[in-house]
Amino acid sequence: MIITLCGSARFEAAWHYWNERLTLEGHIVISLAVFPSWKGRKDWYDAATKLKLDAAHIRKIGVSDAVLVIVGEHPPSGRYIGESTAREIAYAEAMNKRVLYSDEPWL
Repeated sequence: MIITLCGSARFEAAWHYWNERLTLEGHIVISLAVFPSWKGRKDWYDAATKLKLDAAHIRKIGVSDAVLVIVGEHPPSGRYIGESTAREIAYAEAMNKRVLYSDEPWL
């Protein structure tokens, strides 16, 4: 299955965890292009760059079979879904993609 990871980049460790886990299970995993830790701060981008990143992520969802929404750290430390992630979930649902959540059993 082709799975796009979605969720807040603040949960970077969980992104790496799920990327590795799903890849080792044989899935094709599509992730973020850049993490805030690579830039040294969260606000490294301007509004125009944010729009480009969001549009690219929507296109990634379009070529996927499913999305995995990362809702917190691994192990779970509380559920969080921000505005961008909520838009991505709505798009995935509208495109009839399977929507999975990192804190719910689905494997």
